[in-house]
Amino acid sequence: MTRTRGWLAAVVDIVLIVAFALIGRSSHAEAASPIGLWTTAYPFLAGWAVGWLVVRGWARPMRLWPTGVVVWVATVAIGMLLRVLTGQGDVAGDPLPLSFVIVATISLAVFLLGWRTVVRLVAARSGRRGRGRV
Repeated sequence: MTRTRGWLAAVVDIVLIVAFALIGRSSHAEAASPIGLWTTAYPFLAGWAVGWLVVRGWARPMRLWPTGVVVWVATVAIGMLLRVLTGQGDVAGDPLPLSFVIVATISLAVFLLGWRTVVRLVAARSGRRGRGRV
């Protein structure tokens, strides 16, 4: 069961990171081409992969701490670093606009921590209902 949860959690995280990139591209009227989407998403996907490996996300994929938090922080930090190193997102000579860092940090927190929080709340609620039945 844990192995299935690990794969499912990984897929959910990856889909949400790609959705983040797609939303960002569409909000800036950038083409939704597969190459453009990949270019935007891969720094964050690489950051996610590092965080997932460091925390061994497959072992406790639904945990907020440490799994969710480490994966989120790595996704943002490494994603931003790779964007700067590859020259992505330069705005008027600023390689890393503060507004983008704030939006990305909050959005990815909502995505990567939010779904785990919802799953944990639903599981806790289901567990309480199950114990109350005769």
